[in-house]
Amino acid sequence: MKQIVSAILAIPLLISTFQAGAQNKKAYSFDNLPVIAKTFFKKDTINILKYGAKNDGITLNTKSINQAITDCNKRGGGVVVIPEGLWLTGPIELKSNVNLHLKKNALLQFTKDMDQYPLVEGNWEGLPQMRNQSPIWASNQQNIAITGYGIVDGGGEAWRMVKKDKLTESQWKSLLASGGVVGEDNKSWYPSAKSLKGAKMKNAGVITKDKDAAFYAEIKDFLRPNLLVLNRCKRVLLEGVTFQNSPAWNLHPLMSEDITIRNVYAKNPWYAQNGDGLDIESCKNVLVEGSTFDVGDDGICIKSGRDAEGRKRAMPTENVVIRHSTVYHAHGGFVIGSEMSGGAKNIFISDCTFIGTDIGLRFKTTRGRGGVVENIYARNINMKDIPGEAILFDMYYAAVDPVPLTGEKRETPKVELLPVTEETPVFRKFYISNVVCDGAAKAVFIRGLPEMSISDIFLDNLTIKAKEGLDIQEAKNISLSNVHLDIKNAKPLIYIQNGSSVTLSNISYTNAELLFRINGAKNSNIKLTGTATSKAAVKTEFGHGAQADVLEIK
Repeated sequence: MKQIVSAILAIPLLISTFQAGAQNKKAYSFDNLPVIAKTFFKKDTINILKYGAKNDGITLNTKSINQAITDCNKRGGGVVVIPEGLWLTGPIELKSNVNLHLKKNALLQFTKDMDQYPLVEGNWEGLPQMRNQSPIWASNQQNIAITGYGIVDGGGEAWRMVKKDKLTESQWKSLLASGGVVGEDNKSWYPSAKSLKGAKMKNAGVITKDKDAAFYAEIKDFLRPNLLVLNRCKRVLLEGVTFQNSPAWNLHPLMSEDITIRNVYAKNPWYAQNGDGLDIESCKNVLVEGSTFDVGDDGICIKSGRDAEGRKRAMPTENVVIRHSTVYHAHGGFVIGSEMSGGAKNIFISDCTFIGTDIGLRFKTTRGRGGVVENIYARNINMKDIPGEAILFDMYYAAVDPVPLTGEKRETPKVELLPVTEETPVFRKFYISNVVCDGAAKAVFIRGLPEMSISDIFLDNLTIKAKEGLDIQEAKNISLSNVHLDIKNAKPLIYIQNGSSVTLSNISYTNAELLFRINGAKNSNIKLTGTATSKAAVKTEFGHGAQADVLEIK
């Protein structure tokens, strides 16, 4: 009998109701949920003090901690204890059957001495790349954990570039006084000349035959590591610990299975470039619950590789349950993409709160990615003070922050019809219900490609207060039902461009200068029912080839 005991998570059946087109309401359920194999550890305990570790904040404890983990692994596993205190260390390698346990008031501080992090072949933003060794890492291990009550600090300020526009004047002056170098635009600070040199290159870390060890050494500081990388591991538990101040992404399970993340706190400065909280990439069977994220980029993110490399890997992220979690500052509260070329499916998020995230539910991709994202379920989501969209689907992701900085100008993507190829991404079968948002720039934004409409989006029971209303472009089989909109700038309340089979039922609103603006020659079968159109000063406006008969109001 295997040492690892598998157990089926007791996840309650959750039922959401949506209405599609003119069909009767159909029940969709949170079914086919994953079976998560749990971790199990021997009670044997090893204290790093027995290996000469010192909590003076000066002694480098890399060897002591790693030797304790290695010995624990050789003995068949158990618990390696990090006691109370400040423990300075270099990279730590997790090994099978070992639970690294941080006691209360334990601070595992990773050194800012970059020489302690060797260059290794890794993965960054969905592509094989040369990176500095991650502070905590494991590869091809089974039954591993980091648990307890302490803090893991990645020393990220030694690695990250910083944008001037994200700091106050006094913070910027203090940063300049600390050393480092400023970019040619005088708006970006880099911790070293090597970091700046790498930033000037395109795909600097991508592994190619023409790059040798000397090349990577010249830009080493630019190749920032993710704080925690678990590569091709099985049966993983992260519980109770605070992971903060990551050089790049914070938590990154990659091509791993059976992962439980419970009651963790992922924390980064809001200006932390690429400072994601959790990136679940090409993983299978994942539970995230009771956790908090307050970071500099996306909060909870689903990925599966980038472009041709992701399609070649062909490992979707699938069977993921996210529940009872909170996201504060982040580019997106819950996010899929944009590196999703291997696909994503069977994702269930429920009972979560987003406060101050740039976007609430954020689904992003772009041409070149390919991949299919489908069967995504979200329910019981609360949002407050969202600077961007409450709910966003966008197939024109441009690799920029979702909310422009003051004075930043952006051009609208050029709309052109291109052939459908393996590089064309697909977004379909999203089911979202029971969303309340108190404050957003836009309520709902759905934007597909002319050659590949976003399709089968079902939104039910939404209450959203925002500056702008519903914006639906290049989409088909879209259903919004039981939606209440409190919109400040309802000119129009509902905008549709080249929408097909768009059904809106029971839409209530406080006021509207213009109810509908419909543009484009490819609109068809747009229906509105159960809505008091008389509250709008003007009901409809058609343009750019749209005909009045595409809209039916009952």
